[in-house]
Amino acid sequence: MAPAGEQIASAVQAAPSDMRDGARVLGFDADGKWTELRAGTNQMVCLADNPNREGWSVACYHASLDPYMAMGRELRAQGLGAGEITTRRFEAADAGELSMPEAPAALYVMSGDGFDPAAGEVENGFTRYVLYTPYATAESTGLATAPSGALQPWLMFPGTAGAHVMITPPQGN
Repeated sequence: MAPAGEQIASAVQAAPSDMRDGARVLGFDADGKWTELRAGTNQMVCLADNPNREGWSVACYHASLDPYMAMGRELRAQGLGAGEITTRRFEAADAGELSMPEAPAALYVMSGDGFDPAAGEVENGFTRYVLYTPYATAESTGLATAPSGALQPWLMFPGTAGAHVMITPPQGN
């Protein structure tokens, strides 16, 4: 398990640079369980790389997404797969049992070959950008509902609680 300081330094790499210092950071304790590593002073929440999963990936998101993201972490810890997690979160939001953002809310996901703590840099980092817009549709946004080219935004899960705009740059940029 990486020390808390390393987890924090790597987790915030996904956030815009002007939001990193004030971000709340969640990471892992010695038992591999989620824990708060640092309280935040702004609206950004960052997640350290999960040592229990293959590959290196960190993410940061607006605090208004925290109930949605926390439910996903809880369901994953129970052993549920991605499809069931999605279904349960959408059902809970539709029933008014899960708070969703009232305005568009950003998620930044960075993957790479790893984090070099000595250099403070991500090795071969790649970031994709997501903007959650619950219940948005192609009609309400003018966006396509399938990817059709690098950097072209598109709407995933249109018309659902988890509707979000995806913007994926070409790898290597």
